[in-house]
Amino acid sequence: MLRRISAIVVPTLIAVGIIASMLYRVWDELLLTLEHVIVPYLFAAVVICLAAWMVRGGRYRYILRGLEIAVGVWFSTACIFISQTANLVIPARLGDFVRMLILKHENRATYSQGFSSLVVERVFDVLMVAVLGLLALPFVLNVPDWFLTVIALPFAAGGAFLAFLAFSGRLQSENRYVGILLTMLAEVKAASLNARALLALGLSSLLIWVIDVLVCLAVVAMFQQHIPFAVVTLAIVIGNLVKAVPITPGGVGTYELALAVTFELSGTAPATATLIAVIDHLIKNLVTLAGGVLSIYYFGSWTMALMKKAFHKKLDMEGPFGD
Repeated sequence: MLRRISAIVVPTLIAVGIIASMLYRVWDELLLTLEHVIVPYLFAAVVICLAAWMVRGGRYRYILRGLEIAVGVWFSTACIFISQTANLVIPARLGDFVRMLILKHENRATYSQGFSSLVVERVFDVLMVAVLGLLALPFVLNVPDWFLTVIALPFAAGGAFLAFLAFSGRLQSENRYVGILLTMLAEVKAASLNARALLALGLSSLLIWVIDVLVCLAVVAMFQQHIPFAVVTLAIVIGNLVKAVPITPGGVGTYELALAVTFELSGTAPATATLIAVIDHLIKNLVTLAGGVLSIYYFGSWTMALMKKAFHKKLDMEGPFGD
């Protein structure tokens, strides 16, 4: 019981601590900045954020089709909404296992197929956000060295993974667990490692991140700031790459800190940089939460039981590939 509680409480306290310290150091300036908010840009940010979710749903549908799982775009979008909503609460991105359970329940997909779909999605997410960061770097001055490291790591890891994926078809083993791994690699390869899939998944992933940048630009405009597109792009890239390390649930705290630091480097006042970072992530998380609630109604109340099941199985360290 203590282990379960600490698995949630500790990451949550870290997230709260980061946000609280960010707000505390600029509290007086925050109140002044809030007086000049242009509300219509808030609604624009929400609409743009919803557009990103639809593109995500379309991309995930394409990935599932590559794994011979036929679903509609509403189904695929709802799957992502629920798992991402779970990730806002469950640490270490364990909420992703909910998606595997939904696919098995609704489509009789194997856990291997569900996990493979997550791998393809994550690989393209990380690689293409790094590509976007690489494109933005030449247009931003005084970039810290650690920014370059953060952007370079996904290329190194992604390149190594794709090379191993291409080679994995030659491997064979009679060991049960190695066999499961090889099956997943074969599924990932079938869904992603061909010219058509690479183009479709690469472009759709890039579009998703560009839309994510546009959400942040709407928040920047809401506070009547003029931050260059390249700087906002770089902030979103660094924020999401830092967020990919599951220190806190949903990357809350670490994402905001990365955005605020990037904006301040470009000359934005600390209070304004903090507000933009916090509001940007708040909008995205609230849209995720609202979508998750609607998706529960879409699938049915049984998904709540699945979320609890995934949570308990995870913390009990039970394997996700068992029957």
